[in-house]
Amino acid sequence: MNLRADLTRGIFKENPTFRLVLGMCPTLAVTTSLENALGMGVAATFVLVCSNMVISSLRKLIPPAVRIPCYIVVIAAFVTMVDLLMQAYTPALADSLGIFIPLIVVNCIILGRAEAFASKNSVANSVADGIGMGIGFTLALAIIATIREFVGNGSVTVWGDLALTGLHNRAVVLAILPAGGFVTLGLILALINRLQSVAAAKRGGPAPLPLEFDCRHCALCKIAE
Repeated sequence: MNLRADLTRGIFKENPTFRLVLGMCPTLAVTTSLENALGMGVAATFVLVCSNMVISSLRKLIPPAVRIPCYIVVIAAFVTMVDLLMQAYTPALADSLGIFIPLIVVNCIILGRAEAFASKNSVANSVADGIGMGIGFTLALAIIATIREFVGNGSVTVWGDLALTGLHNRAVVLAILPAGGFVTLGLILALINRLQSVAAAKRGGPAPLPLEFDCRHCALCKIAE
């Protein structure tokens, strides 16, 4: 059991946002502020860890023919818990995130890790994978949100009243509009690809190919085919 590899894989090598390009709906929708990004990241991490743990524990008891519905029921249970907790203790954040908290149920990162990893590995490794993927997802959301909020509002809201304001007075409103999410993500992905190509060239090797773990290659699509 290489727990360290399972823990770090989702943060860097297979980051769900920057490398696997999964979970684009919340990535583009909630990253208008760092506070929203952190709230979504923490909620998704909780669901990832808990659902991975339960699915790994029950993997030998769940019939293969109904495994996907069973996974969704498990994930939905934890999403409901998160939704109720946020409405009770962080109502402002819950209102800000809105429908995107319940939509974690169908987030392809959560279901993808259940199908690709938790259903085939031990509880300890599955928990490590959930933590790593959750941290990677949260980190990616935080980076995108920080850029968008800084450029669009001239501020960075960490949590509640904890915020940096008046950082500049030349706000670019496009950054916090829906189109700004696509532009920001595209520029970050282009930068990552460029840095990887330069690093590969220095080593004398070819540029790395995209990982084939995105939603086009998941087991669910193969089942549909």
